Amino acid sequence: MWTGALSAIPASSPFPDGVRLTPDQTEAVLGAIGTALADAELTVDELTEAVVDLAGPWAGERVMPAFQDLWPRWRQAVGTAAHRGVLCFGRNRGRRVTYTNPHRWLPGFAPAAETDAVAELLGRYLHAYGPATSRQFAQWIGAPPSWAAGQFRQHRRKLAEVDFDGTPAWVATGDTQFPDGDAPAGDVRLLPYFDTFVVGSQPRDRLFPGAAATRALAPSGQAGNYPVLLVGGEVAGVWHQRRSGRKVEITVEPLVPLPARRRRALEVQAGRIGEILEATPRLVVGTVTVGAHA
Repeated sequence: MWTGALSAIPASSPFPDGVRLTPDQTEAVLGAIGTALADAELTVDELTEAVVDLAGPWAGERVMPAFQDLWPRWRQAVGTAAHRGVLCFGRNRGRRVTYTNPHRWLPGFAPAAETDAVAELLGRYLHAYGPATSRQFAQWIGAPPSWAAGQFRQHRRKLAEVDFDGTPAWVATGDTQFPDGDAPAGDVRLLPYFDTFVVGSQPRDRLFPGAAATRALAPSGQAGNYPVLLVGGEVAGVWHQRRSGRKVEITVEPLVPLPARRRRALEVQAGRIGEILEATPRLVVGTVTVGAHA
């Protein structure tokens, strides 16, 4: 379902003519990747050699700007190869990442039909994050807003329009009630980088109120660049962990006052992180001095 839905998203490229892969070149690279990884786990350098051997020298021309360097042309197609179901991560080789073909581990694997896959994914997205709009869905899945709007129209029968605080939004048909017995969890949480709750939830101004919008969001509205303190379902601060041997220091920068009850809950959260990391935690409430992705 996932690969079938991602395959349906229109391809786009930030690169100019002369660097950007043509449709025919893209198909040639995808075929080469699938063949090279059919019975192997290769590092990116090994995969470069294999793709060049199979597709031609043009695939290895270092023309793709990336991280203050130039990468081989073929690497523009890595994401598309994953979407098409011919590339996935293999087992690490020491500290080096490898890639392989998912068919090695999933015999008979094939992406689902695009229309059915998008319909299923849209329903699951709205079940998890709705009410939501097509533009919010587009941001979540990384698709053009016009394409996402078209999918909402195409699958209209499976969606229900609702009023979300005066704004039209959508949910999956029939998914308008919380199941019986679902009680809110504790209202203080420390969420890690790119946690699904902050990445998928909209609208951003409700999830990141006030100072949280500038402290914990990218200018583009992208969420997840910072681990966040969640209080009552809203982002209320950022945090950072620094490990030293068997100890981990957890610095939390709240953006709202924390009464004694929530301070105790925060200590429980710090303890939980220490348990997960198998380290002794030390909670520090203060300013987080590192930047995003630190």
